[in-house]
Amino acid sequence: MNKLTNALLVYPKVPDNTYWSFKHALQFIRKKSSMPPLGLITLAALFPKSINLRLIDLNIEKLRKKDLEWADAVFVSAMIIQKDSFDEVVAMCHAAGKPVIAGGPYATTGHEGISGVDHFVLGEVENTFAGFLEDFQAGEAKKVYLPPEKPSLDQTPVPRFDLLKMKHYASMSVQYSRGCPFNCEFCDIWKVYGNKPRLKSAPNMVRELQALTDLGWQGPLFIVDDNFIGNKRRVKTELLPAVTQWQKDRNYPFRFFTEASINLADDDALLQGMSDAGFNEVFIGIETPSAEGLKETGKTQNLKCDMAQAVKKIQEYGIEVMAGFILGFDSDTEDIVERQVAFIQQTGIPQAMVGILTALPGTELHSRLEREGRLLRVSDGNNTHSLTANFKTKMDVTTLAESYTRLMSTIYDKNLKNYFARCSKLLDNVGDPVLSMRKIHFSEIMMLVRSLARQPFTPYGYQYLKFITTRFVKNRSTFSEAVKFSIVGHHFHKITRQMIKAQGVA
Repeated sequence: MNKLTNALLVYPKVPDNTYWSFKHALQFIRKKSSMPPLGLITLAALFPKSINLRLIDLNIEKLRKKDLEWADAVFVSAMIIQKDSFDEVVAMCHAAGKPVIAGGPYATTGHEGISGVDHFVLGEVENTFAGFLEDFQAGEAKKVYLPPEKPSLDQTPVPRFDLLKMKHYASMSVQYSRGCPFNCEFCDIWKVYGNKPRLKSAPNMVRELQALTDLGWQGPLFIVDDNFIGNKRRVKTELLPAVTQWQKDRNYPFRFFTEASINLADDDALLQGMSDAGFNEVFIGIETPSAEGLKETGKTQNLKCDMAQAVKKIQEYGIEVMAGFILGFDSDTEDIVERQVAFIQQTGIPQAMVGILTALPGTELHSRLEREGRLLRVSDGNNTHSLTANFKTKMDVTTLAESYTRLMSTIYDKNLKNYFARCSKLLDNVGDPVLSMRKIHFSEIMMLVRSLARQPFTPYGYQYLKFITTRFVKNRSTFSEAVKFSIVGHHFHKITRQMIKAQGVA
């Protein structure tokens, strides 16, 4: 076997036909992908300097024959939803005679069913990757490498942001913590990363922020943690003060967004700290307004508060709440669609991601359904563009599909009236925050120009013009956010209409 001198890192394509792709919104800002492959550029930082690296992200460019000819080995990381593209990459590598090393969420939970991969380096690789490389160079690499323990994040190196073609991305990404203190039945995060969050130090996080600014990045920055506030004390007392000072010293180059649990609303100091640091979006798993559904899935944190009031409180700190919702719980009743729609509309959540309940490998839900003999197939990871569950649901299959279609075609209706109503409610709730609104640059001006050239002539054109005109008159300080919501709404409108058309629904 040849020595590893040239390593090619490949990130498979994420399907365009999902709500998460934001494909149709990215066209307005001339970007190709929402965010970069943070896992692969973190892995890249673990390679010794003697190995040459190249990164190919199939979401922004093609994998070419000459890329494979250059490589001694190909390293691939993917989520479950990328598995079709993953398989294509593996096939191309084998045709070129190149060994494939795979890791990431898809390989970690499904490696036993994946063919064509020469070596798997699974889970969190900080404690195993050096050993794998040593074995590979000696021609003695094993088939599977498993982490002996969950690594500390204190020594995790700064990701190789320099490998990215930054101009093609709408945002950059960093990670602060891994793990979540909660035990939701459908979630694999706490199963994979544990219930005790592990965190990077504040100086290390600041070092990563500085690395991005040194490369010229300004604007949106996604902190990819599955629960950013898993350790509230350290976030409040260590990270946020350091980040806030760093932002102030540089005139706030970043707008942060992240994921958190709804108990964020319990802590005013935490909310104020996030607002001061420049956070303007947070994704929260609401899941359902049904207490029975929350009990069923073990979402205990959502049962301890008035969720509608919690959302409003977070919004009042200048932070938009994006949220996830689920249909298909065993306890869902006939009126669940109306209850979901009412909650989404009343709380002013423009970006509501609704999916049919999915049993992912490694989750407690998967284990329970397997015991009950209800599993039907392996999940494809697409929980926002599939009308069937991968298990036998208590709700009739046809009723579930019709319910999902009805819910999506209501919150993202044909003329987007309901969507723009939510946008207005949110912008009214956030008021006039000083720090968290986007600064007006040339790119924002061009975004508005492209929006005005295209969106008035769509099926929702009247509601669009009514919305942006009203927001311009009512509060010009948040007008740039109104434009952003307009182009995001275009994506939701297109994806919803495509989904409805594909199902033959009028």
